[in-house]
Amino acid sequence: MTSFRRFALAGLIANTVIMSTGAAVRLSSSGLGCPDWPRCSEADIVASRNAGQTLLNTWIEFGNRLLNFPLVAITALVFIAAWRLTRAPGPYQGRRDLFWLAAIQPLGVVAQAVVGGIVVLTKLNPAMVSVHFLLSASIVAASVLLIARCADFTDVGPVRPELRVLSGVLALVTAAMLAAGTVVTGTGPLAGHADTPRYHLPVEGVTQLHADIGWLMGGVTVALVLGLRLSGAGPRAMRMGWIVLGGLFVQGTLGYVQYFTHLPAGLVWVHVTTAVMLWIAVLWLFFTLSNGTFIVQQQAAVPQREPETADR
Repeated sequence: MTSFRRFALAGLIANTVIMSTGAAVRLSSSGLGCPDWPRCSEADIVASRNAGQTLLNTWIEFGNRLLNFPLVAITALVFIAAWRLTRAPGPYQGRRDLFWLAAIQPLGVVAQAVVGGIVVLTKLNPAMVSVHFLLSASIVAASVLLIARCADFTDVGPVRPELRVLSGVLALVTAAMLAAGTVVTGTGPLAGHADTPRYHLPVEGVTQLHADIGWLMGGVTVALVLGLRLSGAGPRAMRMGWIVLGGLFVQGTLGYVQYFTHLPAGLVWVHVTTAVMLWIAVLWLFFTLSNGTFIVQQQAAVPQREPETADR
């Protein structure tokens, strides 16, 4: 199990890195640096100068494609490790949840390759770009769940049931935040070159919606941390709550700074990367609280035993 946890963590890190590099491709207008798929172009398999693209754009896109090879290798190792773990005699034999969660990773990489090809062949259709990003976020979520299913949560401490529900609401709001972020990018100037397809939506409107979801996320997080504090939750649960709250503050600050500085691509890339890390933290908080225990003190009127007398 110790080795399997290391493989699972490597899978999570690899999927997070590929999301970050994919955002760099988008924000550097390199999505069509390789205008064909699975080849870089009709004439070349590897990166080469293409019409309308700089050589740097081509290598950024091609480099992101090359990262899929180590990603495939890592996710395959995660699956093999789960297959061996769940079939060897021992306490984890027959754990189908670990097997199928591990299988999601290599299957997800294949699905991502197909969706990525569609993105290129449709000349960066914004809807397909959003699907591409959100599919990666789903694979990351499965990776976090895989680690959580083989983690030890015995020291989480007491967690009230309503706070578990609130942590689930926070995860849903965070997912909505990621989806709204893809719409903002697909509508604004960082969607690509001037002729790149975009969502036919008002930039100010989708940006305001994205910000409103962020404020909702902040309110839910503050309520959750206060609830954990007042209910006497264990230190592990409180620590994760503070991590999420601090990450949300950083993320909100980056969002407003990039807006008032007219969306510098480098800062937006940092914003997207930290959003992925915040997504992981929110999911881990949810899984932490879901595995916590809440002991209700029964205060109903129960007849008290009479103290035994000396005669007895």
